[in-house]
Order: sequence, then structure tokens, then C-alpha cells
Amino acid sequence: MTAEAQARAEIDRLLESAGWKVQDMTQANVHAGRGVAVREFPLLPGHGFADYLLYVDGKACGVIEAKKRGATLTGVEGQSGRYAQGLPASLPAWLRPLPFVYESTGVETHFTNGLDPAPRARNVFAFHRPETLAECLGTLGSEPSSGIAEAPTTFLTLVCAMPPLVTEWSDFKLWPAQITAIRNLEKSLAQNKPRALIQMATGSGKTFTAISAIYRLIKFAGARRVLFLVDRGNLGRQTKKEFDQYVSPVNNYKFGEEYIVQHLTSNQLDKTARVCISTIQRMYSVLKGRELPEEADEESTERVEGLFAEPEPIAYNPAFPIETFDIIVTDEAHRSIYNLWRQVLEYFDAHLIGLTATPNKQTFGFFNQNLVMEYGHPQAVADGVNVNYDVYRIKTEVTEAGAKVEAGYWLQVLDKPTRARRDWQLDDDFEYAPEELDRSVQTPDQIRTIARTLYQRWQTDLFPQRQELPKTLVFAKDDNHAEAIVGILREEWGRGNEFAQKITYRTTGSKPEELIKAFRTSYYPRIAVTVDMIATGTDIRPVEIVVFMRSVKSRSFFEQMKGRGVRVIKDDDLRGVNPGEHVHKDRFVIVDCVGVCERDKTDSRPMDQKKSVPLDALLQAVSLGNVEPEVLSSVAVRLARLENDIPVKAPASIPWGAGGQHSSKLRGIATYSRSPHSHQAATIRGW
Repeated sequence: MTAEAQARAEIDRLLESAGWKVQDMTQANVHAGRGVAVREFPLLPGHGFADYLLYVDGKACGVIEAKKRGATLTGVEGQSGRYAQGLPASLPAWLRPLPFVYESTGVETHFTNGLDPAPRARNVFAFHRPETLAECLGTLGSEPSSGIAEAPTTFLTLVCAMPPLVTEWSDFKLWPAQITAIRNLEKSLAQNKPRALIQMATGSGKTFTAISAIYRLIKFAGARRVLFLVDRGNLGRQTKKEFDQYVSPVNNYKFGEEYIVQHLTSNQLDKTARVCISTIQRMYSVLKGRELPEEADEESTERVEGLFAEPEPIAYNPAFPIETFDIIVTDEAHRSIYNLWRQVLEYFDAHLIGLTATPNKQTFGFFNQNLVMEYGHPQAVADGVNVNYDVYRIKTEVTEAGAKVEAGYWLQVLDKPTRARRDWQLDDDFEYAPEELDRSVQTPDQIRTIARTLYQRWQTDLFPQRQELPKTLVFAKDDNHAEAIVGILREEWGRGNEFAQKITYRTTGSKPEELIKAFRTSYYPRIAVTVDMIATGTDIRPVEIVVFMRSVKSRSFFEQMKGRGVRVIKDDDLRGVNPGEHVHKDRFVIVDCVGVCERDKTDSRPMDQKKSVPLDALLQAVSLGNVEPEVLSSVAVRLARLENDIPVKAPASIPWGAGGQHSSKLRGIATYSRSPHSHQAATIRGW
């Protein structure tokens, strides 16, 4: 069999899998099914033979040009374009020239939709189903071949004519960053860019921004179905609630009342759902036709990425055709979604939209460097959308240098699967490095030293005006480490079980969501110890202390973990879980027990670098032309705190004392000046 014959055999298989009847010209019956592909179809003189002529509902609609495996396809677009123009006038057609053009080797396939404005070829995993093309053709009217009165209503034509964005409705108001993100995204889609990346700081409303954009794309651009990918099952449930609570700016219906939103927990896709929320591992199992245990949704895939030398390839699944989704949104999906799991994203013929607070080089590359919004932590702090942080370092000898246990010493050995303990006497000296601590080696004294230091110093060093420990989130290395930390914290504080709770995937009794809800809205627990369940995405606004008792290799993962403390909260809501006076969140504290903040892991650092310098001295320095980043960032964060502290009516008088500049504008100028992307430093003079 020749290389081209092999390609055609594979093309036949793909067409049949997608619901097409494949026939030879000599035995053609264009009414044999809804979609019929006729091989070697003779065209008008000078146009040759179409390798495949596609019929939908008895009328010609497209062609396929077949090439041998390994052939490049862009260079044959002219040839397939001539085929689309060569249909004899006596044969019925939906439109002339034929609108749907494919070039394929059986391994690689290009598709051009001639109904789009400025039609452009794109890679597709396989062929579209006949009913999908029929749905597109249905927008042409009853006699399209005699001329089209109006442009066909494809997704791209509609997204080019979106109505103005509503920025305030009911009790909702989009922030300036959200408005910019949505408008830039729609502009990118209108330009037919297949991928777009939105970078917004943790806590700045990425999910609300995405839901607002998705609603508009469904309502006004005709998006049939959207896939919303999350990292873990608990984030899927949280996202489902946010969709259901979103109120339409058009008709005041809630999203869940107007459109069906499905949280996928099995292999059964609700075909009537307009939004499907899923983990990437769940969607992979769906395409592979395998059942995935529901608990497998609860663990992040980041930790297993290194176990796969090469992921098992995905084949075409007729139950989930490539056109199942028009839009795919990835929400804070870590780097493995663009490596280990990227074939899931590239299976569907859909526009890809990434949401992240912490992009890395792989993320930028995957999204074709199409960054439609960049809104970082410093700007969010200056705008009062985030709070800044301070770092409090706790050092212990073993975390810095490891330790040595001499021969003859008795150790206690823990069997992790059963948690059975036994004593073991060392025959030789045993040395361990800091990175082995709390993974292969656990030192209760080290945990106790950290817990005791936090107990003795939190009030004097961190929150001197508070009477009760603020809500504290502790990151442990694994479930066994978390177990040990919880027990020692309770002992050192002399408090009961409700004071400190473990929230991991292995938590039994109360569901993790119930514990997270209690941590968010109730007085107890005061301390939550987790591994990575609350590391990304989970919104717990009252958190004011984040304790790192584990190291983190990934820069983006560290930024996400750190982001659990940045969210702002109203004073009344904070007092609901922190009774007492002087309860106000204008910062949070990272308690670094392993030196994670001292390594080159972070894209953002504490903004107030001049704590010992009074604000009036900083302002005077800026007025004299000082535009050093440390000075300007300190001014920005001080102004943000000041604006939150002053009475409601007072801000109106501030511009008169600031040379006519509102405090928010002054913060913005200061933040812009310290941005590494600004080409020149802005100066603030005369105030």
C-alpha cells in the first residue's frame, strides 16, 4: 500500500467515526445518510478530481484534499480551494464556492470555514460531524446558492458584533481590570486568535471575569458549550456555585436559571448543558472511555506529572466529537496541563482561554504569547483589591543544616500505609539533609519549636492589638506531616480539637468542604493544616497568617499558595470570625519556616521596603524626584492602607490636598513607576 493509500485509509476511518458514509463515485448515493463523502469526484474541466466531496442533507458543502503522511498542508490550500470552486452547476450545493475545505494526511488535518469573516485554516484533531456542518449551513437560509442577503451567523461573525459591555448592574460592578480583561479578550476572539491568556492577581476576580465573558459569548456570540477546567474537584464545586450565583446584567436571571451548568463527576456529559466544569484528569478519562473514581478528582495532578515518561495518546472518540466545545477555559491549571495533559486541550476544535495569576514561560508559549490582560499583585495592592504581606522568618537548626543521629540511638519508625509504629536501634550513624526533613525523616522537636515560637510571638511580633490568633493556614509536606503538626499545635496552645484541624484529601468524618466552610465562616478552627488542597483557587478571605513548613520547587505554585492570604475582606465579615477591637485586614503575614521566601521563587515581594521611614518623608522624597522602586512601592502600599482606614466621606477632600490627584491615581502612578514593563519612570511632583 502506497503512503497516500495509507493516508486515505486513515481518512476513511476518521470520516466513518465522525458519522460520514464514505462511498466510491461509481456507487454514490448522496441520500444514504445525513453526511456522505464521495471519493474521486470529477469536477469541472480544469479543476481535476476532488479526493472527497462532502454532501450534507443531499447537497454538496465541502471537499477534502488527501496527502500522504508527512506532507505539509499549507501549500495545498490553493489546490483544495480550486476543488471548492469546481462543482458542476447542475449539482445541488449549499453555497458556491463550497464553504468547508479540509486538507488531511490522516495524521494532521487542516480545516477552513468559508463562512467565517477572513477564513483562515486551523489544525483540527479529526473531521466534524455532518450535523455540525448542517447546523452551520442552517444559518444561510433556504436558497443560499442564489446569493446571501446577510452574513452567516458563525461564532466569529457574531463575536465581531458584540453589544457594549455592561459594567454596573443590580448589586454588581466590574472593576477596571475586569472590564479591560473582558474587552481585550473579545477583541482577541474577533481577530480569530485561537488562544488567549488572562493574567490577574489572586483575589482580583478572575473567576467572576471569566463567568462574565462566558455569559456574553453564550448569549451574544452563539457559543454552544463551554468547558471550564479546574485543578481539583473541590474547586469545581466552588466554581459551580459561582456560576449558579452569577446574575445576568441583561435580564436579572441567575446563570443557573438561564443556562444549565454541569459539574462533571462521571463520563456522562449532559448534552443540554451550556457550561461543563471538569478536572483535566476527568476529561482525559472521558476521552479514553475509562471510568475515573470520584476521589481521583480531588488530588492535583501536579505531583504525578513526573511519573509519566510519555502520556498515553488520545484517539478520536465518537461519543465526544471535536466540536463538543466552542470555548475551553483553564482556571489556574498548573504547568502539567500544558505538558502532560495538553492533548486534551488540543483534541477539541475550540478557542482556548487561560486564567492565571502566575504565568511561566511554558504558559506564555502555549498561549502563543497572546497576553490579553496583565494585572499583577503590586497593582492589585495599590488598587485595594489585594492586601500586601510581611515575612516573619523562623529558623531551626535542622531546617538549615539537617542533623546526625549517632549509632546506638533508638528511633521510632512509622509505616506510612498503616501508620503502625515500631522502635529501631541504629547500627550506624544516620545523617539527613534539610530536604529530607518531614518526608523520610520527621523531627517532632523541630515542629514543636516552630509551634512554640508561633505561640509565644504571634501577638507581640505580628498582631499586637489582637486578643485571638487570626485565621492561620499551615502548609505541610504530606498527610503524615500534617497529622503531626496538628497534634503539636493543639498541645502548645493548650486548646481542644476544634482549635486546629487537618484539611487534606485524607480527612475523614466531616467532608473537606465542610471544614473549609467552617474555617472561612466560623470561629473554629483557628488553624487549618493542609498539603495542597487549599493551595490554589480556594477563597478563604479571613486568612491573615500563612505558615510554610514545606519547601516549594515551582515558582508558580508558590505564588498560588502565597495568594491564599492576599484577599481583602470587609471589617464586619472579619469580625464574624475574629471578635474584638482593632480587627481590620490591611496585610497578611507569611511565617517562613523553611527559607522559601529567601530563594528566587517569588514574582512579588513585600511592597513596603521602607517600613522605618514615615509616609511624609517618603512623599517628600518622591516630590523631589526620587523614583526608586522601593520608595514608590512603599508609597503605593501606604496610600492603599490609608484609604481603607479613613472615614467614608473623607476621600472626597483628599484631592484638594494632593494637587488635585485622587489617592487611587497616585497609587497607580507609584505602581506603574516600579513596574518592570514600564519604559520610563513617572514622577509625582507638586503635592
